[in-house]
Amino acid sequence: MSSTELYYLKRKSRLLREFDFTTRSAWAVLDRYFPGEDIPSLVAETRREFANLIPQLPYLGGKQLFTRFIVNTAMLLAVYRVARLRGRTVEQIGELSYEIGQALIQSMPAFLLRLFTPMNFSQSYLKRLHRASLESHKRIYPEGYVFDFVPGDGKTFDYGVDYLECASCKFLAKQGAAELAPYICPADILYSEALNWGLVRTQTLAEGADRCDFRFKKGGITRVNVPPALQTVIW
Repeated sequence: MSSTELYYLKRKSRLLREFDFTTRSAWAVLDRYFPGEDIPSLVAETRREFANLIPQLPYLGGKQLFTRFIVNTAMLLAVYRVARLRGRTVEQIGELSYEIGQALIQSMPAFLLRLFTPMNFSQSYLKRLHRASLESHKRIYPEGYVFDFVPGDGKTFDYGVDYLECASCKFLAKQGAAELAPYICPADILYSEALNWGLVRTQTLAEGADRCDFRFKKGGITRVNVPPALQTVIW
């Protein structure tokens, strides 16, 4: 087994601890979506599913900007598979996924969230993001992201990212769960509002567009299109 294949396995214990933290914060959400269920058993089953997915995660270059995204996708895929076995629809699981994300962010200390806002708009981060966009077009990691960095216009947005290929979409398709992808994307609303991203996004690859058009304006209003099935949950 190569060093790239071992990347996630070496971090398995830490990833499972992160899973445990997420599920602890969302216990009340799970109890509401699975009334009458033995929640500890449901969580244990989901944890096993996530553990099985860890060695299947695509290598994106190690500790890179977007490796975290693919790990989160695997966590939600584990939730999806266990919930589907219990008769939940993809729309219901989309609602559940959004509320799990909401509970996780609400469990984080406010001071910690405040630290992330300036980081996401710093010159060092933007330079790193720009370099990563150029590297992505080399497609060194075929299962990864390919994206363009978009300089800000000085007025309506500070910077943007156009995703042309999405690692999460590729991974879900490979796992036979492409239908889940559009219901994962709305979680960006939560992070935008918690971290003052001022995210505006009109389309996504997951919904069949040719790109995801992220535009960030520090302290701006979040405006993101969401699947109709989730609009009552989000708005």
